[in-house]
Amino acid sequence: MLMLMLMTGCQMIADNAGAPADPSDDTDYIFTVPPGTTPRSLGPKLAEAGIIDDGEAFTTYIRITKEGSCLKAGRFQLRRSMSAEEILDEVCGVPLANDEPFTVVEGWRIREIDAALTAKGWIEAGEYAALASQPEAFTATFPLPEGNLEGYLYPETYMVDVDKFTAKAFIQRQLDTLTERYYAPNEPDITASERSWSDLLVMASMIEREEPTPANRPLIAGILWKRIDNDWFLGVDATSRYTLEEWNDRKAFLGKLRDPDDPYNTRLRYGLPPTPIGNPGQAALEASLKPEASEFWFYLHDSKQVLHPSRNQREHEAYRKQYNVY
Repeated sequence: MLMLMLMTGCQMIADNAGAPADPSDDTDYIFTVPPGTTPRSLGPKLAEAGIIDDGEAFTTYIRITKEGSCLKAGRFQLRRSMSAEEILDEVCGVPLANDEPFTVVEGWRIREIDAALTAKGWIEAGEYAALASQPEAFTATFPLPEGNLEGYLYPETYMVDVDKFTAKAFIQRQLDTLTERYYAPNEPDITASERSWSDLLVMASMIEREEPTPANRPLIAGILWKRIDNDWFLGVDATSRYTLEEWNDRKAFLGKLRDPDDPYNTRLRYGLPPTPIGNPGQAALEASLKPEASEFWFYLHDSKQVLHPSRNQREHEAYRKQYNVY
């Protein structure tokens, strides 16, 4: 009986020590296991890389379970949502090839992705954009749009085999990643939503540009959906930047704001813009699907990008004056 109690106690300690640092964080980390690393020296290295929070707890897990003897040197893709057991399974497996990381920044348009790939020398200028304008050439578990794939090209840091890189395969990989990271886990809620899949992506793309702080995005989503549902102008200035060659071209932007014929002008035209205005990341996608209800109808950001929501036009104008935002 005593032996059984001791074994049960050890298992409980191992379970606690081996729990994921953050079960909700699926961000990929490329972690290098240096030659000569022992299982018991792995914990501090993982903590230093930010993959786990407590290196000593990881070492305790190793000591109790005696796992990790198959540890290999090399590069591995790990996440904070992994348990100690899952991390050890990964670092005992096949290391990553010497691929090169390529980051698609959240909010980037097709043209920015094309430019970044061109700068790498992996494609000819315009090649990626041309393929992204052929949705029929790709497959997905969700409905694909007509025209182009703006908004559907999941932003992430991808490990790329430069020697085998093709723009078409990369676009398909982005669509597959959108399925894996967002659509498949949320499909029941997406199907049950009163919003269409395409409208959710359009809204998410605006939220990505409108609110820099992920925690505030559900609130912004609630305000914008409320405006849509009550036939208000959205008034999202980022939409008027979408067709500009340079996003921060202020002169061209001001011209767009005054153009009632611009289909992306949400100051002068009701409803959503005709397409997403970029490729949103996970937090913006989740906010679009699960907005936060509130008493607010307006919002602005001060010079430090702090959000100030307001309940009515009077409060909004007071904030404009207080923070000199016009």
